[in-house]
Amino acid sequence: MPTQETTPLLGSNRGHDASSAPPFNPLKSTRYLLLGSWMNLLLVAVPLSFIADLLHWPAAARFATSFLAIVPLAKLLGDSTEQLSMKLGQTLGGLLNATFGNAVELIVAIAALVQNELRLVQTSLLGSVLSNLLLVLGMSFFASGFFYSESTFQVTAAQASSSLMTLACITLILPAAYHASSTEEAQNIVKTLLDDGAPDPADASLRGLLILSRGTSIILLLTYVGYLYFQLRTHAQLFEAEEVENEEAEVASMDQWSAAGWLVIITVITAFCADILVGSIDETAQQWHIPKRFIGLILLPLVGNAAEHVTSVWMACKGKMELTIGVSVGSSIQIAAGMIPLLVIIAWPLHKNLTLFFANFETIVLFVSVMLVNLLLQDGRTNYMEGVMLMSLYLVIALSYLV
Repeated sequence: MPTQETTPLLGSNRGHDASSAPPFNPLKSTRYLLLGSWMNLLLVAVPLSFIADLLHWPAAARFATSFLAIVPLAKLLGDSTEQLSMKLGQTLGGLLNATFGNAVELIVAIAALVQNELRLVQTSLLGSVLSNLLLVLGMSFFASGFFYSESTFQVTAAQASSSLMTLACITLILPAAYHASSTEEAQNIVKTLLDDGAPDPADASLRGLLILSRGTSIILLLTYVGYLYFQLRTHAQLFEAEEVENEEAEVASMDQWSAAGWLVIITVITAFCADILVGSIDETAQQWHIPKRFIGLILLPLVGNAAEHVTSVWMACKGKMELTIGVSVGSSIQIAAGMIPLLVIIAWPLHKNLTLFFANFETIVLFVSVMLVNLLLQDGRTNYMEGVMLMSLYLVIALSYLV
């Protein structure tokens, strides 16, 4: 969720000077966007990934080039979204951030869904949630310990965010409980579903699981919309970081038309790279002798979260823990309460049997991760040792998917 580099969870725009919006200057805007970060050097991988796909290079080469290409594209998506949101006001800017905050994860998931890689959809989204909750937040807490013996943050906002994250976790536990209580025959059918097969949708057990998942997804999406209204309108002050005296107002470096144009262009390019990436995963997993679920749960989330890793750690080192929690926990909420149910609904008219039923082990992993984060956020204080705990759990989970 790199769009939220300077905002707590969704842009409040209090520090943005919308009145001094730059005039239409596509050349200057393009120069700012493309030359603004060393990470953009990896853009050379974009044409290489297209060439690798057109010339049918080995799967490992296609995977590596498209993997590296998406890293700077995610950063550019975040930069252009943030620049555009500065001129839209608090509500529209916040909604834009909520829409494109995890655009890379959504694009990769849709590409996997179209190719009927249902398990890859689930593991990549779950991996993004775990990466943000454990790795990003853990590294941020740990890094802040080098500058502050103890950091503080707004408890009420953190608890509101963690509560919704808990609700999203519960909605993923219920389908697992439904599966556990079903008959042995139904369990075999669902196992076939998890293996990307094509079970008979007329089966009563599968039909019940689909109805439960789709109904739950609609309810969860409505709850997430209510959360956005709570955060952006009625209780926006709870999610705003403390203002620093004499802090200069942030001025946009791109005009809105250039920012919007680049947002569309980068989204399209990212979609092509994601399609190449997903199409090469099966062969790459076999060539590198890496479990496919490890690629989905660990490697793919690192692509979309690379920019926000840096942002979150940098904000934590500056003592802005509200921003850090907003980047990490906020991104997890967007995925768990917004993106996962949205994809279940998108799969519905496409006749893809995507459900909210994750493997039992994955459900347990998500539950213990959310539980640990909730315990660490409830007192409004943090230190480097709490960061070590979060990173340790993430490494244990990664190890369990590698063996």
